[in-house]
Amino acid sequence: MKRCGFIVLALTLWLVIPCKAQQVIYANLHELVAQEGDTVTTLRVEKRSKNKILLLSGGDYRIEAKDNSSLSRYLRKRCYAVRVDSALYVNCRKMRYKRYRFGSYFAPAFQIGEHVYFCAQPVGQAASSTSTRPGAPRLGGDVGNAIAASALINARVFYEINPRNGRAEFVSKEKMMSLLGDYPHLQERLQRETSEGASVMGYYLMELKRLAEEK
Repeated sequence: MKRCGFIVLALTLWLVIPCKAQQVIYANLHELVAQEGDTVTTLRVEKRSKNKILLLSGGDYRIEAKDNSSLSRYLRKRCYAVRVDSALYVNCRKMRYKRYRFGSYFAPAFQIGEHVYFCAQPVGQAASSTSTRPGAPRLGGDVGNAIAASALINARVFYEINPRNGRAEFVSKEKMMSLLGDYPHLQERLQRETSEGASVMGYYLMELKRLAEEK
């Protein structure tokens, strides 16, 4: 559908070519929500290949500081999020979904009020609901795990960061129905959806963002 293609395009176009752009780094979630970060000028954002993601896991983007190894190390290990112009990225190293980790590198994100939503590979419950069809056979062992990991390379879902404890919550269909509580026309449309992938949930999140900005 056209709207799904638009959401995927909007997410994948958050590539930032090295240039003189507004670049802000946030040390923690509080700074991000308050928009009180540190401005820098040397960041480079690189889209990671599918092979690198499969081998090393983690987010879709690598962010480093050109000719500044100390800042690059800070970005990898301690930085919470980075904003380059209108594009926001969160550090997957800082994210947790229940007992699952997302790995390293950065994932594209955006804010709606105090809530931050980021797009990353499905893990845990999100992986099960996204990649497994009811009744579909699944191979066990290392071969089965490898096939499952490969199948998820292109899969993306959305997570909401809890502003109180910083933990991620999978934006499932049930979760989205709750978020759309004030918009029954969108809830009715959502009920007909059969996917919880980023291309579908992203559409409704973008609608929520638009409606929130219009208030």
